[in-house]
Amino acid sequence: MKKILFLIAALSIIAAGTALAADTVKIGLTAPITGSWAAEGQDMKQICELLADQVNADGGLLGKEVEVVVADDGGNEQTAALAAQRLATKGIVAVVGTYGSSVTEASQGIYNAAKIPQIANGSTAVRLTEKGLKYFFRTSPRDDEQGRVAAKTLMGMGYKKIAILHDNTTYAKGLAEETKALLDKEPVELVFFDALTPGEQDYTTILTTLKTKNAEVVFFTGYYPEAGLMLRQKKEMGFDVPFVGGDATNNPDLVKIAGKDAAEGFYFISPPVPQDLPSKEAKDFLAAYTKKYGAAPGSIWAVLSGDGFRVMVEAIKQTNSTDPNKIADYLHTGMKDFPGLTGTISFNEKGDRVGDVYRVYKVDAEGGFILQ
Repeated sequence: MKKILFLIAALSIIAAGTALAADTVKIGLTAPITGSWAAEGQDMKQICELLADQVNADGGLLGKEVEVVVADDGGNEQTAALAAQRLATKGIVAVVGTYGSSVTEASQGIYNAAKIPQIANGSTAVRLTEKGLKYFFRTSPRDDEQGRVAAKTLMGMGYKKIAILHDNTTYAKGLAEETKALLDKEPVELVFFDALTPGEQDYTTILTTLKTKNAEVVFFTGYYPEAGLMLRQKKEMGFDVPFVGGDATNNPDLVKIAGKDAAEGFYFISPPVPQDLPSKEAKDFLAAYTKKYGAAPGSIWAVLSGDGFRVMVEAIKQTNSTDPNKIADYLHTGMKDFPGLTGTISFNEKGDRVGDVYRVYKVDAEGGFILQ
């Protein structure tokens, strides 16, 4: 315990000292630049760097240029903890990220101890904001809300025999349990509830087990790489049960992995995909992003990192300060209906985003994500 307290104190002193000496306003970004979620991380990096360019073109922040300091967490808990320790010594005044609840959980205590406001973008596990961390916020919604939408959607589709498959991560298991608890109260039969091991290349064994359960639908709460692979392999084995996914399946790489034929008809629950964002702020930014990088961001999660960046910039502007207590207090109580890229943004006392953002999508024959 003494070693931990010493590390926390050292990080706080180093962070405070370097922030005071900085000639730029440094905002950290922790993202999976490498690893199986690299598509998300690369978009997060490009989005935050473009937004920083736009802020600097408008005169900067507090009379200084904004600098994005990127750390690759690799989508891995251990790497994320090390990345957080490094970022905390880089003079950052706030940090955006990351993708994956387990990965975020590995870093949030480090940032909170160093009094660095953190705003996660792809981390929906309920318990992340149930710990009372003063400096932790998120632009993404929570899994208890997603669970309610998932149970309502499955019931609305008329399914009576339902299988739930997760991957034992903080996010996927939490969403599976939230959904199961709601379905247990309904006149449906839960014929399967278990986990796969993420990162494998062959899921035919668990697909064969699912086939013996005679489920009418499988609700998969894990991530897009595994979802895409299972869609492809279940088609190859002639298993035509429909799959419905949670919001971590919302990435175009799902279709690349599965193939259009296997992905067609797949439903998933998610905040709106980028092309369906209605606000002028979103349309203007996506046009600028497409002009610079040649294509729009792949999923909503990267855009939510952009909202995290914009929220932090707004908090620094409104408080005219990089003091972490002033930033956190403003986000908790002062920010009301800020015009984010993904809709208006306010936060409650826990640091959760206020409002309902979930929608239902279906993959069409061309691999497009179609709002239902």
